[in-house]
Amino acid sequence: MGKGILFKRMRQNSFFVVGFAVALFIILAILLIPFFSKFDPKANSLTSIFRPPDGFSQGLSGHILGTDELGRDVFTRLIYGGRYSLFIAATVVLLQVLVGTTLGIVAGYFGGIFDMIIMRLCDIVLAIPNLILAIAIMAVMGVNLTNLILVLTFAGWVDCCKITRNNVMIIKGQEFVHASKVLGAKNGHIMFTQILPNVTTHIIILASQRFGLTILAEAALSFLNLGIQPPTPSWGNMIAGGRSFMTIYPWLVFAPGIALMLCVLAFNFLGDGLRDVLDPKRQ
Repeated sequence: MGKGILFKRMRQNSFFVVGFAVALFIILAILLIPFFSKFDPKANSLTSIFRPPDGFSQGLSGHILGTDELGRDVFTRLIYGGRYSLFIAATVVLLQVLVGTTLGIVAGYFGGIFDMIIMRLCDIVLAIPNLILAIAIMAVMGVNLTNLILVLTFAGWVDCCKITRNNVMIIKGQEFVHASKVLGAKNGHIMFTQILPNVTTHIIILASQRFGLTILAEAALSFLNLGIQPPTPSWGNMIAGGRSFMTIYPWLVFAPGIALMLCVLAFNFLGDGLRDVLDPKRQ
């Protein structure tokens, strides 16, 4: 597909346009706004406890979304929490793609005992719900950022592995692969320079769809106190901290909840749009 046709399909796909626009706005906001905010997301201010939202009446100098039970600015914590969420999601999805794609190529290309071992490992991981698996591993390994990333990676690499393996099994039977073998090309060269470029479309689609799910999984673990630990802000632990005051000070829950919803929806829309744009079966 040419670049002109690709961009045209992107512009014509409403899911892609909406998802891309909202995701870009969120990314720019969490990257740029902290440079203009005067509040520290972790600093307590007992004289400013439970201040109601000021909106934008004072610009970024006021408490746009109010303050929490320790006098911390909710808007600032919301922005910094988004930074952590997107960083974790990007790292986890990258690791999922690296692990899943590598194992999928090996399983699909060599088959036999390699395929059997990798597929049985996939079955074991799939037999346990991802969230329950993540909770169990975090309870054993301990709660910190590194373990959180490793747990989310371990719980989500299987889909990428299976999709890559199925596509490799189809492509390895094509004539250009047989020609490379006849000419003496090594297996590593065939797998990663000839076969891999032909399966990247499905990998890109899956990665974009996994991004929103990873953000949601991180928020769920943080809500259960198994993810990012207070006072470091996270949308999940902000919701957990504000639920006790939800009926009196609803902005403590609504602000991170709406931010989480919009972010997940944006990346889900973006993933669905990329699927429609890049999948040859939908052209």
